[in-house]
Amino acid sequence: MRALGLYLSCGRRANLQLERRPNDVYARGAYNFAVARCVDVIQSAPLDPWSKPLRVPSADGEFVLTTVRHPNTDRDPAAYNITPADELVVGGSYLEKRTTVDGIGAPVVAVGREEKPDFRKTLTARRLYAGATAVIHFDSRHARLEFVDPLSIERISLDGHSAPIAADFTAPLAVGLTQERPEKLGLARLLRPEKYADTARLTRLQPYDSNRIPVIFVHGLQDTPACWVTMVNTLWADAEIRRRYQFWVYSYPSGYPYPYSAALFRDELDAVKRSFPNEKNIILVGHSMGGMISRLMITDAGDKIWHDFFGKPPAETNIPGPSKQHLVDALIFSHRPEVRRVIFMSSPHRGAAMASNWIGRIGASLIKTPFLIAAVPFHALKAATVQGDPGTDELNRIPNSIDTLSPNNRFVREINTIPIRRGVPYHSIIGDRGRGDTPNSSDGVVAYSSAHLDGAQSELIVPSNHSSPRNAKAIAEVSRILKLNR
Repeated sequence: MRALGLYLSCGRRANLQLERRPNDVYARGAYNFAVARCVDVIQSAPLDPWSKPLRVPSADGEFVLTTVRHPNTDRDPAAYNITPADELVVGGSYLEKRTTVDGIGAPVVAVGREEKPDFRKTLTARRLYAGATAVIHFDSRHARLEFVDPLSIERISLDGHSAPIAADFTAPLAVGLTQERPEKLGLARLLRPEKYADTARLTRLQPYDSNRIPVIFVHGLQDTPACWVTMVNTLWADAEIRRRYQFWVYSYPSGYPYPYSAALFRDELDAVKRSFPNEKNIILVGHSMGGMISRLMITDAGDKIWHDFFGKPPAETNIPGPSKQHLVDALIFSHRPEVRRVIFMSSPHRGAAMASNWIGRIGASLIKTPFLIAAVPFHALKAATVQGDPGTDELNRIPNSIDTLSPNNRFVREINTIPIRRGVPYHSIIGDRGRGDTPNSSDGVVAYSSAHLDGAQSELIVPSNHSSPRNAKAIAEVSRILKLNR
């Protein structure tokens, strides 16, 4: 309590100086430091200013500390463990640069104490990792502690003067990566997709805002949303992008055949409409197999693929049980009208040779077929398909994700006979490993001939391997597209 009183006194004196001289950087630094230490003392003691006023003695007289409460339960500070961002050291291969904004207040990282029971309905993570900025409003001896979202507002009125909000957008990403370690799920979800079926979901990275355009990032094979951390961290450094866009990620077990992962994605987009009926049209950014999933969102296949596979409509196709519905969901689809633009990154639209060579064959053999797919009677499926088709004749098991990336895969061949929905712009970002040998180039996994799409509004070759979402020039191109297109 004595320490808290000293920090409140320091904060109040700095605030009085800011009222006289709003641009005094020394007073601002003292105020921000005092606020951060107040938060630290409250958390570590612990003290409870959340449920009732807290009387704090100091040499300047007693302070009454209260908190600003918001009706949104996600913003109840009592539900979080809160750490001042200035106590955190951030680094590593994902986060080489710290994205911050100078201003008033103490940036903090708030980690939910409990998992959210309604995380699927609200399209949030199981446990919230949020960035916020703490400010203290002083009215004589009354101090009101408030946490604001720097992704939602840029300036705040603080006791008679307006100032930009300080922010640290990197710290929450770093804490989330450190505590959740999502990258460890990449291989596990490839090899045992059924075990991680509940991880197939769409997740918001920030509070929903009906005035901001959702950008949904879709990762590729043997990957997780961690692959987008560098890009998100960089894009958040741009104030214009923060004002206009909100970021989401679609994650899924990449051992699933990608047409089935696309069917799950469509279910998640339906959930967005139910939860946020006023949402704006969305932009998809898909990497590798995530780009192929995104391509299906702007394609009107109807029942063409089904008919080419089976030669008859679903009602006349002899596949028993619920297995047929899984196939219907994966093979019969139309474009999603809410998707307004797509950015493809290192996407093998015509397949990747690696999926057909010995490495791919070994990888495919290691993937445990999910029950929901294994439940499809293989003999019935093969009997129902059009006989004499080379793809059918060579079929000896239910395809998995690696199989559906092969240039010889029937679905890959079929989808490339169907044009992308007219009027939906799309862009390509393709790596050449810095060799400058396009059109004979490759990013080491995907050849240019597979990643190139006629009709793209733009195509950029970047000096990157297959990990283009972490390449600076690729990130800059995503930024350019977002800023030029509304």
